[in-house]
Amino acid sequence: MIVAIDIGLKRIGMAVSPDGKIALPIAPILRKNRNQAAKDVSNALKDREAKILVVGLPKGGSSEAEMERRIKHFISLLDFDGQICYENEAYSSLEASDLIDDKRDGKLDSVAAMIILERFLKR
Repeated sequence: MIVAIDIGLKRIGMAVSPDGKIALPIAPILRKNRNQAAKDVSNALKDREAKILVVGLPKGGSSEAEMERRIKHFISLLDFDGQICYENEAYSSLEASDLIDDKRDGKLDSVAAMIILERFLKR
């Protein structure tokens, strides 16, 4: 199982690929604080028996280095011993907003994670 995450300040969007061909959005993780979110992501990875974790990283923009540092720090908090891959998440939220009408309940975040996962699968 391949799992992708789109890390945000309020939610962590999640998507899965059971076969390495198709990407499906799943329920996002609500983020109260960094440690709780890391524990919830770790549990989701274990529950799905994830072998690969694809993490969206923003490329370009003035805060690229700071965002990369924060995301990599969050990933270091995870209890996950599988392969970690980073994928450019540029414009994934914008693409996701074009795909869905209902942007509540974190659907946008998980569709963005699905787009990140689709990019990874195409490589």
